[in-house]
Formats: sequence, C-alpha cells, structure tokens
Amino acid sequence: MDLGRRLAAEALGSGLLLVAVVGSGIAAERLSPGDVGLQLFENAVATAAALVAIILALGPVSGAHLNPVVTLADRVYGGLDNAEAGAYVVAQFVGAGTGVVVANLMFSLPAVELSTKARPGSLWLAEVVATFGLLLVVFGVVRSGRASMAPLAVGAYIGGAYFFTASTSFANPAVTAARTLSDTFAGIAPGSVPAFVAAQLLGAVLAVGVTRFLYPDQKPRNSL
Repeated sequence: MDLGRRLAAEALGSGLLLVAVVGSGIAAERLSPGDVGLQLFENAVATAAALVAIILALGPVSGAHLNPVVTLADRVYGGLDNAEAGAYVVAQFVGAGTGVVVANLMFSLPAVELSTKARPGSLWLAEVVATFGLLLVVFGVVRSGRASMAPLAVGAYIGGAYFFTASTSFANPAVTAARTLSDTFAGIAPGSVPAFVAAQLLGAVLAVGVTRFLYPDQKPRNSL
C-alpha cells in the first residue's frame, strides 16, 4: 500500500483516538460531576471501545499503530524502514493534536487550552508498566500469528490499564503531548510530559527485549 495512504490512516486514526479520549473525558465530567471514579470508568469504556473500532477499520491500511512507540518497535523488528517510521510518527502527532482540537470544539470549549492538570513524575513507573504491557500485548499477539485478535486485545488492555495503573495508562507519546491541549478531565500539564514520555520509551525498550525472548523464532506475520 502506498505510503501516502498509510500516513493518512495513521493521522486519521490518531485523531479519532484523541477525539474519543478527550471527548469522553469532557462528557464524563459533565454527566457525572463529583464522582471521579465514575468519570474514569466512562472515559475508559469509551476509549477502549473506540480503539477497537479504529484498529479494525484502519489496521488493513497502515497497521493502525496510532502510537510512536509501536511504530519504533516495528522499526526495530524490520516492519518499517527509517523514512516510513519517521513519517508515521509525524502523522501520529499531527493527527492526535488535531483530534484534541476537534474534541474541544465539539463541546464548545476553546480550540486549544493548555492543561493545568499536573501529573507528578512519581507516576513514571506506572507509565513504564502501561507501555510495557501494551507493546507486549501488541507484538505478542502479532508474533504468535493471531494478529486478527489484536484490536480486541489492545482495547481490552487499555480499558483495564486505565484502572490498574496509577497514571491511567497514557502509554503513547503522541497521546501524551496532544492531551496538553485540553484543560479538561483527560488533560496533562506540559511540564508533566517529559517524565511520561521518557517512561514510555523505557517501557517500550523493555517490551521489545522481552517479546524477542518469548518469541525468538517468530517474525511479525503482518501488522495489527
């Protein structure tokens, strides 16, 4: 498939993912004021469900990485070359930022409003765990020849990780950066981003190593 079409799919998918993440967070705040647990549940369910649908729709086009660390891991495994991986990452960041703007506008908020929601650097371990688990799920499913199950596996993992990680599982540098653009439930203050992204990269490195150890002979049969 030509690169332009794949990049369009990555940008569109990343945008729709952020519409789901931020939009459902705003809706949850308005529908369930004062109940943070319920807000998180609503945000998690909406995000997980949307993620399954997006991967099913766009996976055949680009692999539906929607995440720079997935793309970088795929580059390590030889699924993409350097130019393709770099272009994927750019498309993911652009799409994610655009998705946040759309979500803000849908709910009659400023298109861009920098988040003031500080998320402490002490959550770094949670982001290592969240990203490690996500990539283990993605590449474990693919390398074991069950790529058709990846959309359900990824959606289930992210939905669960909203609750079992202290950081609510960002696990995605593009998502993390884009969420600085909305001062709402799903937002993150710009100052919190570097620690989160560093932890995500560490989690990705660990996941690549462990996946290679667990599946030493298998090569990815196809993308998500």
